[in-house]
This record gives sequence, C-alpha cells and structure tokens, in this order.
Amino acid sequence: MAEINSLQELGEATQAVAPEAEAPVHVQKLDAQGRAYATGKRKNAIARVWVKPGSGKITVNNKDFNAYFARPVLQMILQQPIVAANRNGQYDVVATVVGGGLSGQAGAVRHGISKALTYYEPELRAVLKKGGFLTRDSRVVERKKYGRAKARRSFQFSKR
Repeated sequence: MAEINSLQELGEATQAVAPEAEAPVHVQKLDAQGRAYATGKRKNAIARVWVKPGSGKITVNNKDFNAYFARPVLQMILQQPIVAANRNGQYDVVATVVGGGLSGQAGAVRHGISKALTYYEPELRAVLKKGGFLTRDSRVVERKKYGRAKARRSFQFSKR
C-alpha cells in the first residue's frame, strides 16, 4: 500500500475507496389483495393497519372510527396523516388495535396509517416524515422501583 504524505493525497485516497452512497429507493409494497399493510405502535398499544383505495372509510376493530374513538381529539389524531398527505376520501383504512388505552391506541393507528400510506405511495414519505408521523413515539411508562412508592416518588418522610 502506498504511503500518504499530505492531506491532498489522503483526500484522493478516500475518494477512490469510498463510492458515493446513493439514497435508498422506496418501492410500493402491496399484498395479494392490493392493500398496503403496516404495524403502528404507541405506549403499550399495537395497531395492525391495512390501507386500500376507496371512499375514505376508516374502521377500527370492526367499528366505525367515530364510534370507537368517541373523543374528537382522538378522531383528529387518527386523520392527521391522511390530511397532511392531502388524501381525504381516497383510501379505506381497516385497523385492529390491542393493548394500552384509547390515547395510545389512537397514536398507534396514526403511526400505522402513516407507514401504510408510505408503502402504498412511496412519494408521500417526505411529507409524512416532515410532519413527524413516521417516527415511533418511544415514550412509555417508567417502571416502579423498589424502595419507592411509584417510579420516582418516595414514601412520606417522618422524623418520629
């Protein structure tokens, strides 16, 4: 191997060794029925989501999403990726959710819808990533420690 004596030679040597890394090409991923599938997670909730072209109907655990998520805030959270991608009324969404509470489940379905949309239309990835919908929210409940009342709270102190 040749000896390198200057910074210029070092730069030339590294350019020759390392080829330019190309951006990954995202391709459409569909199942046999023409649906895109993704798994969304939030807290302890796990959502399995299927997206297919349709009239914009969203079903969660075989119920209309307005009936399953009664609070308007949760309904809004569910629709955020579809609104951000400007695809209102173009896709039918079928989701099954287990675990966690309603808030965590709504976040899990939102995450799943976002991922499934990127699998169906890879060009939507930039919009959804910019909105933060593709990032899994890793915040979970902290575990209880021994010698503590809760995760961090101590037992009440008494001098006597």
